[in-house]
Amino acid sequence: MYVAKCKQGESFSEGKIIPYGDISISPCSGILKYGQGLFEGLKAHRTEDGRITLFRPDQNALRMQTGADRLCMIPPSVEQFVEAVKQTVPPPGEGALYIRPLLIGSGAVLGMASAPEYTFLIYVSPVGNYHKASSGLNLKVDHKYRRAHTGGAGGVKSCTNYSPVLKSLLEAKSLGFSDVLFLDAATGRNIEELCTCNIFIVKGNIVSTPPTLGTILPGITRKSISELARDFGYEVQERDVSVEELLEAEEVFCTGTAMVVKAVETVTFHDKKIKYMTGEGAMSTKLHLMLTNIQMGVVEDTKGWIVEMDGLLK
Repeated sequence: MYVAKCKQGESFSEGKIIPYGDISISPCSGILKYGQGLFEGLKAHRTEDGRITLFRPDQNALRMQTGADRLCMIPPSVEQFVEAVKQTVPPPGEGALYIRPLLIGSGAVLGMASAPEYTFLIYVSPVGNYHKASSGLNLKVDHKYRRAHTGGAGGVKSCTNYSPVLKSLLEAKSLGFSDVLFLDAATGRNIEELCTCNIFIVKGNIVSTPPTLGTILPGITRKSISELARDFGYEVQERDVSVEELLEAEEVFCTGTAMVVKAVETVTFHDKKIKYMTGEGAMSTKLHLMLTNIQMGVVEDTKGWIVEMDGLLK
């Protein structure tokens, strides 16, 4: 894993690769006391001709910087972030390699303040499919819990955003659902996002997704899929999407680094269950194929999304 440190008012050290293992931090650290921590997620892919590629790592770096500003932390530069990610990728192997960058307040702080020291750390792990590949998602709309509030930190990848959704997720999974779809805290009428991914609805030639205005994480896959959908001739709208519109949609799908693009088979709201279009003719299938073809080097990357790993050819 890659580790670099930075004291308040300074810049991050060059960083180094060390064996994966436990880290030692003060019980009084900012991450343990005040949840001062961010994380990112991206993948390295092996292309058909043996190259190792990363998908838009600069966007992850920029998102970490946005989150660091919100949580009063010192982030690594975009250049250091991307270079550090490259250092953690081993020679070619099978499957995808998931890359997890962390930025935490590791320095001790007793009073309510920013930590005096930060740790930037990256570790990696081989991964399979996030959800079962053979079926679409079965979502439960949560009308009890709220994930994020206007003016809060729902729009950044803060560590503190994820444990509060576990109760809702575990309750839904115990009932046979794949995941939970949360509603906005202000009105309870508009859909926002799932526990770990963004959502889109399709009706006619219009693809709609909730706007990233502080309560929804601006997903990099979300951003990329919106662009590909426009290339396919669809009109993409970022706007408030009501539960009623969701229930009347022809197709629904989710996006995220782990799942890429995944069709939603059903949505259940109270006692109402709606089934959507999935399979070969679905837009989500076409978008998934196009995006993964770009990531795997099957088609030419005309958008400049792919970063190659120099010196890792088999």
